Amino acid sequence: MEIQIDNNPSSEKLQNLDVSSWGVWEKETSSFPWSYDEQESCYILEGEAEITPEDGEKVVIKSGDFVVFPKGLKCTWDIKKPIKKHYKFG
Repeated sequence: MEIQIDNNPSSEKLQNLDVSSWGVWEKETSSFPWSYDEQESCYILEGEAEITPEDGEKVVIKSGDFVVFPKGLKCTWDIKKPIKKHYKFG
């Protein structure tokens, strides 16, 4: 299961997906396990985190990244700088 990261996606892509209408999630510096019951797409507005899948290599996500987490992913989030993101499930 691979986490897809688009560094600095085009404004057209963000507009076509209507990212600005998605919910907003914020979290302080912390570390916690997480699993995805469905696919999540998100756009990182602020912050930085290391995501370590149970069966894969650590990835770093940061402000300006568009990220897709696949359904079924089990991972650990390690938030290095407080995160703020637009997100959408499904």
